[in-house]
Amino acid sequence: MRVVILQPGYLPWLGFFDQLRRADCFVIYDDVQYTKRDWRNRNRIKTQAEAKYLTVPIINRGRFDQLIKEAEIDYSQNWTRKHLATILANYKRTPFFENYFPTLIDILNSQTKYLLDLNIKVIRACANWLGIKTQLILSSDLSISGSSTMRLINICQHLKADYYLTGDAASNYLDKTLFDKVNIKLEYHSYKHPVYRQLYPPFLPYMSIIDLLFNHGAESLAILSNEKILESED
Repeated sequence: MRVVILQPGYLPWLGFFDQLRRADCFVIYDDVQYTKRDWRNRNRIKTQAEAKYLTVPIINRGRFDQLIKEAEIDYSQNWTRKHLATILANYKRTPFFENYFPTLIDILNSQTKYLLDLNIKVIRACANWLGIKTQLILSSDLSISGSSTMRLINICQHLKADYYLTGDAASNYLDKTLFDKVNIKLEYHSYKHPVYRQLYPPFLPYMSIIDLLFNHGAESLAILSNEKILESED
């Protein structure tokens, strides 16, 4: 059993979905502190000139210690119209735009109260388009205590994990010896980002998954998992 425990993001990048496809069980880490100016509420898409951030505004005033699951979306700003208009302007000429954009319209216009629920809707839609069927679990539903590395280990043990897959940056703070003591193998993602055809060269990596989907449709899973190697058009 391979487990991934990862905080949810808005329109996540390819590496997020590569971890999702490689996991037997994917835990959305929603009961940890929400961090501002992070990937929880924003991501990047490619425009003709550069990479552009799409950011979901969050109500932060007086909520310094709120958890990810508690973060509420600020609808006093008309961000949904701006996001959809920006996506439309930059991707309407891509080959598979019409396959996915109508669903994005419905999701972003659903007036979801909490950022977590919006992110889960987006993640589930993109996973479905990619053909990824990994089980999603909320850490808050598990009611497992502990701090830092030990809480991750407690979650893994609860799910009877043999392997814990995590991002490369975790090597700076995880204690491998603690995983060894409970016979859980610690694996680092070491994701190799693929190069693929985008609408406007030169190629820019680390965009939202929708950049790949709009450009490659049903081929997207094979590309993000590096099973199909393409070259960008310079």
